Amino acid sequence: MEKGSKIQKWREDRQQAFELLYERMFRDDSMEDLYEDAFHARDMQLSDYAKEVVEGIEAHIQEMDALIEAHLKGWKKNRIAKVSLAVLRLAVYEMKYMPSIPVSVSINEAVRLAKSYASDKDGAFVNGVLGSVAKALDGEEK
Repeated sequence: MEKGSKIQKWREDRQQAFELLYERMFRDDSMEDLYEDAFHARDMQLSDYAKEVVEGIEAHIQEMDALIEAHLKGWKKNRIAKVSLAVLRLAVYEMKYMPSIPVSVSINEAVRLAKSYASDKDGAFVNGVLGSVAKALDGEEK
């Protein structure tokens, strides 16, 4: 697979994960129901990456949210747009639990998603929060 097509595949997988995370905020169904609906309603063939991330975030949701909230300056988690929160959860999970993905890639892709689904202001907000989280996580490793 060529580099450009690999990047495109990663972006599609990440977008699937984002869409599932966002949808999860509005539903209390099982993960299987969520996956099944994504397949039937949107003809989405879920990637292993998307499932791994969504299930990982589900398993560590309190930890993800605490880490995000600790790096919000003057904000509370419940005031963040749901699009931004889904993007932040995705990126923070990658940064903390997927060391094969460079932190800079997680941040850049999160900003791209936030700008695509919300606005440039959301992209800047996500960038700021993730930059702070990245510094904190880097400090934990040393």
